Amino acid sequence: MRDDSSETLPRTPSFRLDGRRALVTGAGRGIGRALAAALAQAGAAVTLVARSSAEIEAVAHGIRADGGVAEAVVLDVADLGAVRTFFAERPAFSILVNNAGTNRPRPMQEVTEADYDAVLDLNLKNAFFTAQACAGRMIAEGGGGSLIHIGSQMGHVGGARRSLYCASKWAIEGMSKAFALDLAPHGIRSNTIAPTFIETPMTQAFFEDQTFLDGVLDKIKLGRLGTVEDVMGAVVFLASDASALMTGTSMIVDGGWTAE
Repeated sequence: MRDDSSETLPRTPSFRLDGRRALVTGAGRGIGRALAAALAQAGAAVTLVARSSAEIEAVAHGIRADGGVAEAVVLDVADLGAVRTFFAERPAFSILVNNAGTNRPRPMQEVTEADYDAVLDLNLKNAFFTAQACAGRMIAEGGGGSLIHIGSQMGHVGGARRSLYCASKWAIEGMSKAFALDLAPHGIRSNTIAPTFIETPMTQAFFEDQTFLDGVLDKIKLGRLGTVEDVMGAVVFLASDASALMTGTSMIVDGGWTAE
């Protein structure tokens, strides 16, 4: 029988992100704010982007006060020319968190073309071209990297009044899998995080409807809404060497919603 007692034990790959540059879109509030903080706490130098400066400046200030490295840059990811210029003028990021998104919940028969364009453009089109520009710089500099797209459990199931949101988030899942295949030869990974309903200022109004809240809690088998902290570990994992062999997949953080 083989005796391994004298052999060196394997070491867990590091979850640390020291020396890496990370970009988080929609970083001024809610999940984006938390993900930027998580990456900074793991040692990454984080660039926070959004359309207006006040919120991202406040988050960047908080990260620096906590001992991290952060900068805030005003960038509208809907302006694809500005997105391309943004990446062209900077060294490659090794981590992208595609977080900017929106939702217009209503029955499908009431959805307008303007609703469709607003949700699909931000949640899908702009995520696609932000990732394209970021990956282009990664490829040019040859350092590999990790693309992390914030999807949703609604990218794995359907939901009433969520036709546009589901369409965009299911598309994100397919997009990420195809990215993974295209980018694997360059050492670039692409994965999604698919959270359940998370308590944020943006979702607060939904939960004031007791019938809606009860329906959500009935589907979350662990019996509670998600918090931003529930998503923070997932983003550090996917950004780090601890997930080095993961690409083209989804981390579903849903308390059991999609298990049945």
